[in-house]
Amino acid sequence: MPEAVRMRLLNHLPDTLDAWARRAVGAFDTVRDVSAPAPGSSRVWELTRPDRTTRFIIKIARDPARYRAETFAYRQAVPAVPSGGAPLLLDSGAEHLALLLTALPGRPLRELRLPTVEEREAYRQAGALLARFHTAAEPTPERRAEARDELDGAPHRLERHLHMCGDRVTARERALVRGLVADLPHVGPLPLAFVHGDVQPGNLMWSAAGHAAWIDFERARFAPAVQDFVRLAAGPWADRPALRAAFLAGYGRRPGPTERHALRCLAALDAIGSLMWGPQHGDDEVTARGRRTLDRLVEGEFA
Repeated sequence: MPEAVRMRLLNHLPDTLDAWARRAVGAFDTVRDVSAPAPGSSRVWELTRPDRTTRFIIKIARDPARYRAETFAYRQAVPAVPSGGAPLLLDSGAEHLALLLTALPGRPLRELRLPTVEEREAYRQAGALLARFHTAAEPTPERRAEARDELDGAPHRLERHLHMCGDRVTARERALVRGLVADLPHVGPLPLAFVHGDVQPGNLMWSAAGHAAWIDFERARFAPAVQDFVRLAAGPWADRPALRAAFLAGYGRRPGPTERHALRCLAALDAIGSLMWGPQHGDDEVTARGRRTLDRLVEGEFA
């Protein structure tokens, strides 16, 4: 397919979505596909009005469960976040699994190279926003039970992922992660929160004006608050303790001993999941994150 034709197809909304969006926000004359390049990512388009300054986002959820999770997050939790700290939901369409959102200024933090002081400020703001998000919705007894079931089912999920990893995980590593993940159902009381579910630099926007915002709430749910620290601890915090300190200063508290142990257990589960998913989908970044986390756990360096 010629490149020009391919780009026209990408930067074009299906007619039903186009009509739906115009009913909600009025005229727009530019459509740009801004979907993430990672395999299996949601379809996302940016719409721009003729004034060239007003932009909107249409996101198509990958499945009904993610659509429901993200819609709930935007309706119940995002309103508690300070203005500009997350997109606003303008409309949703269950028949299309579509969400129509305001567009935020800036770029994902993972795409930026900031001066040290500015980067720390971005993480401080990110922690403060997440703290507001965590306390924005109150779990029902049913949601508390679901969070408990997620921890109870962790050993079973681990075994399924280990089986799919094959020889990418050694016998020594298998014994270590089995021991850690087996602790999760018994680790003790953990502060419960409405978690974002994928807290990492790719989902943290940073604007030229120096404002942070979180995006992408399709994994939001009730779970232990420390669940949202896993991918930070496995990524930017690993070599940058100052970023960890800045984030937790904004968040307003440091994890206690039980949460720190749970963090190691959850990191073990995430590492094996990454080593299973990354090679299957050709995602070298996810694979590398899983391997690095597992190596740090083996060496006793994960904290």
